Amino acid sequence: MLDILMAGGWAMLPILVCSLVALAIVLERCWTLRRKAVLPPGLGEEVRQWARAGQLDPNHLQALSNGSPLGELLAAALAVRGQSRDIIKERIEDTGRHVVHEMERYLNTLGTIALIGPLLGLFGTVIGLIRMFMQVMAGGIGDPAKMAGGIGEALICTASGLTVAIPAYVLHRYFRSRVAGYCVQMEKQATALLDDLTLSPAVAARPRRAAATATPTAG
Repeated sequence: MLDILMAGGWAMLPILVCSLVALAIVLERCWTLRRKAVLPPGLGEEVRQWARAGQLDPNHLQALSNGSPLGELLAAALAVRGQSRDIIKERIEDTGRHVVHEMERYLNTLGTIALIGPLLGLFGTVIGLIRMFMQVMAGGIGDPAKMAGGIGEALICTASGLTVAIPAYVLHRYFRSRVAGYCVQMEKQATALLDDLTLSPAVAARPRRAAATATPTAG
């Protein structure tokens, strides 16, 4: 394998660098985008119970925000829980954009590697072919077997570029899809908390208003 890589010439160097960067990104994203790390099981319901019981303080909210992307989104809503529904919703949307940006970190780089991998391979192949034909012009065709071997060595760059680009593209699409699915689940949890913060007080206020109206009548 090492002999094959060395046969590709100096143009293999950027391809190898891209492969190492892509591998690092894939490993980091696989760890960061684990489901239990993004959407801890039962966190949404637990936070709603905290809100109903009033068990919220700045330290509690800070710990919630630092715990997971979902916790950061819910903590942003709880930080302005005394405001109107529109203000809370706006805060959730602003925080959501930041959370999504963090979950998509390095994915643009992975997509770029998927795009330039074949181009780097083609560039190396073209350079190899040019060098081979320059040798033919200088010394004649010589041994056709050597010429065929030179063409094969030149094509190593193209094969290497595709070997890097294809998995990078597939994993880029996979991570994008995973982030999109997480966003849908986080939106559902944030909406449920928003309803608890804004609709529950209004519902609870109706019996009190009804009782206040009925008291003078009873007198």
